[in-house]
Amino acid sequence: MSTIVVIGGGAAGFFAAIASAEANPEHKVILLEKGKEVLGKVLISGGGRCNVTHACFDPQELATYYPRGSKELLGPLHKFQPGDTMEWFADRGVELKIEGDNRVFPITDSSSTIADCLIEMAESANVDIKKSSGVKSFSQTEEGGWKVSTTSGDTLIADKLMVATGSSKGVWEQLKKAGHRIIPPVPSLFTFNIKDERIKGLSGISLPNATIQIASSDLEASGPLLITHWGMSGPAVLRLSAWGAYELNDRFYRFPILVNWIGRDEDVVVSDFMQEKKFSGKKRIGNHAQYEVPLRLWKSMVAAAGISNTSTWGDLNLKQIKALASELCSAVFQVSGKSTFKEEFVTAGGVDLKEVNFKTFSSKVTPNLYFAGEVLNIDGITGGFNFQAAWTGGFLAGNAMAGYPLD
Repeated sequence: MSTIVVIGGGAAGFFAAIASAEANPEHKVILLEKGKEVLGKVLISGGGRCNVTHACFDPQELATYYPRGSKELLGPLHKFQPGDTMEWFADRGVELKIEGDNRVFPITDSSSTIADCLIEMAESANVDIKKSSGVKSFSQTEEGGWKVSTTSGDTLIADKLMVATGSSKGVWEQLKKAGHRIIPPVPSLFTFNIKDERIKGLSGISLPNATIQIASSDLEASGPLLITHWGMSGPAVLRLSAWGAYELNDRFYRFPILVNWIGRDEDVVVSDFMQEKKFSGKKRIGNHAQYEVPLRLWKSMVAAAGISNTSTWGDLNLKQIKALASELCSAVFQVSGKSTFKEEFVTAGGVDLKEVNFKTFSSKVTPNLYFAGEVLNIDGITGGFNFQAAWTGGFLAGNAMAGYPLD
């Protein structure tokens, strides 16, 4: 009988332990969690609802949502993708729903539904779950297995070892000793801190089709944009923060952005405004927002362009029209820092992907060592993609450790 030790009681660790135990019940599977409770991130994710995955069933498209790991995940996603994740939970009694933005949640809207299922499946597969068991060290034995020392005083001997600890500096140091290169971690998925009179008091206002660009950079993202008490958030900002994780870190999270609130070409907007001047010259600008921009934000734009809200379209000259179009399509804001997005603690960085065999999620450097989840230099944008990477990696690694790698 072989012994498999999984370090990390999160989504990836649980999925790997369950997959391994179900694939080969003869093996002993031990799961180590340093905290008093398991699956903490699952429980708080998605505002307590758990965004299980994303309803994108084309692996080629799905892979494009990962700023780091898109190429490496393409093959694995052909073997275990969101449709497989949804089927896995459905087969175990968890009913899921697809929301309008293709995010997938349990129909209960409670993350405990997902956590309870994972715990129940692990226990029914005889996975030995050890809580309050952090890992002090692990090293390879002469036989090619692993010696694992825990904070609870246990010493475990494993034939195969899986690391699914997320962003753990202590574990990364152990992996360096095992010969692996660690890409330095930086935050991903964060919101922008902005202090600007143009958006002061407008918290809660959102625009559905905005585009944001980092000034003097090719970094750009589109989607819904939300004004917050501290600055800006929403999918457009989060996508930009993920794709620009390293560049924005290098800038110490201080940089100018160009905001196109409506995602339209500025020259077209100038032309539209000229038509308003020509055909609706008596209409007061401040009373009627254009392009379905919320009225309070529209009035702020008008004021920022140096135009009185009581002015009519007929009052405007070309210079004023261009100034208003600029506020709408290329407004410059200064970002002065970042804030964590809700409970999303996602980082870029981790084990160098060149050192991993993605058919089995095993180490190319050290035998009988496996990975899944955020310990790898893989991260996705918001929307269920990071969990999907955890499910995919955990499932493939778990089966491989059990001796049944997926073809």
